[in-house]
Amino acid sequence: QVQLVESGGGLVQAGGSLRLSCSASGRAAMYAMGWFRQAPGKEREFVAGIVWGGGSARYGDSVQGRFTISRGKSGTTTYLQMDSLNPDDTAVYYCAAKITKSTNWSEWGQGTQVTVSE
Repeated sequence: QVQLVESGGGLVQAGGSLRLSCSASGRAAMYAMGWFRQAPGKEREFVAGIVWGGGSARYGDSVQGRFTISRGKSGTTTYLQMDSLNPDDTAVYYCAAKITKSTNWSEWGQGTQVTVSE
């Protein structure tokens, strides 16, 4: 079982930046890690994901060009650099992991709140 712990959320003004971190423990290797978000009254939305082996990344349409996902050198941490934030980015951000290529996003963190003010 994988334990995921997010950090780095907070309050920022529109146009600002934040960097989220997610540390994984409990398993030696994963296929991919990613970030999702959920705003009040909305469904959980895919934000970004990165494949651990090759490093390929993909993004949700609403954050493409503004957010960047990356891996830490330790192999157990992923980061989400969020730039040009706007109030629509306000949500709880969740770190997630896929254990293998064929499995779903099965491991989840507790979430960290990101609030973007006008």
